[in-house]
Amino acid sequence: MFVVVAAGILLWWLLYNPVESVTLAVPGMDNRTDKDKVTEVINIGEFFEYTGTAEPIPGTRWPRFRGADLDNISKERIPLIDSWGDSEPKILWTLELGEGHAAPAVYDGKLYLLDYNETQKRDVLRCLSLKTGKELWRRSYNVHLKRNHGLSRTVPSVTENYVVTIGPRCQVMCVDRLTGDLLWGIDLEKEYGVEVPFWYTGQCPLIVDHTAIIAVGGSSLMIGVDCKTGTIAWETANPNGWKMSHASVMPMTFKGKKMYIYPAIGGVCGISAEGDDRGEILWENLEFSPSVVAPSPVILDKGRIFLTAGYGYGGLVMQVKEQQGKFSAEIVQKYKPAEGLASEQQTPIYYKGYLLAIMPKDGGGLRNEFVSFHPDDCQKVVMRSGKTDRFGLGPYIIADGKFFILNDDGELTIAKLSTSKFTVLDRKQIIEGQDSWGPIAITGGYLLMRDSKQLVCIDIRK
Repeated sequence: MFVVVAAGILLWWLLYNPVESVTLAVPGMDNRTDKDKVTEVINIGEFFEYTGTAEPIPGTRWPRFRGADLDNISKERIPLIDSWGDSEPKILWTLELGEGHAAPAVYDGKLYLLDYNETQKRDVLRCLSLKTGKELWRRSYNVHLKRNHGLSRTVPSVTENYVVTIGPRCQVMCVDRLTGDLLWGIDLEKEYGVEVPFWYTGQCPLIVDHTAIIAVGGSSLMIGVDCKTGTIAWETANPNGWKMSHASVMPMTFKGKKMYIYPAIGGVCGISAEGDDRGEILWENLEFSPSVVAPSPVILDKGRIFLTAGYGYGGLVMQVKEQQGKFSAEIVQKYKPAEGLASEQQTPIYYKGYLLAIMPKDGGGLRNEFVSFHPDDCQKVVMRSGKTDRFGLGPYIIADGKFFILNDDGELTIAKLSTSKFTVLDRKQIIEGQDSWGPIAITGGYLLMRDSKQLVCIDIRK
């Protein structure tokens, strides 16, 4: 009898789909109206407050989403802790935030975070001291939002001279990194007719050679904006009427050609990043067209790209090809989430030839586990964290030969860096919160993490 019951439980575990009854949010279900979009006057960057200064910390840099190399791997050589031992985590400061999942960028000791002030109804770019959490200045503007699974959820892009942000309702702002002086703003919703994505904008801006790269998905598909002047340097047509997704643009070089990869709502494409054809579509593939795309493309080797989406979509590997200067892309492997590597929210890490990710909640027996797969076969698991180590939708990062993995409830796990075996070194509850989904940043031996309403800075130097 026990064997029969056990077999039944095992069968339920493998077949149970926790999102089978979930209704996907669609336009009109998130309390936004056409009136909200059209009639509101938004003066991007109109308010400024200066409160102090801080000594720079040269070399402390996590300048954009997924770090300088866009791979979510810290290259710094600062030794980090393997465990806390008997000590409590050394939390340097805590900052209360508007509800959301936006994460910080760091440049030479200054932290830049796009927040939302729910009382004033403002998008707020906050510049803070990395060491103390003291606010140095803020640049803000009025924009009306209604809470919808959080509010702000993007990471600024920061260079020596500029900070570029994208707000929840698609307002793009560029300021001077040191002074906070407003350089320019573009309201994508009004100027390009953009339909704001479900649950607001998740796209993080990209700066390449003093040009801000923004996926639009309105009257244009993508634009390049001169950071100094706000002039549109180039513009990509949108003949298919694709819409903005939550994913971010990722650069790729194939056969000597630089391009930008973007999975919109409607399809995925490669857009020329250089030369006389800059801004032109090099290739497109309409087979990848889920209703919601949160993870960004992962650029692999040999012209391959890994793409994934949640809510039952799964994952795929795409191969870019070139023949006589013409480019194309085809799917070489595609599967449902219970059949292979997939991710609902976080973008997987590509490390030493392996893809690392947290599986979605509809990932069958592997759901919510931290896993590795080889892109030659994304349906054959190589490493798994196991049934007792599941992490929800939380973020993860590689630094100093270790994984730092955050679960939904604010518990931080330190694990040994390996693509073949998962070994926990230590874990500790850092925040007693919920929805800890914002990306982690590590620089200078400081770890920045958040839940839905607060950001903490932890000293993790060994």
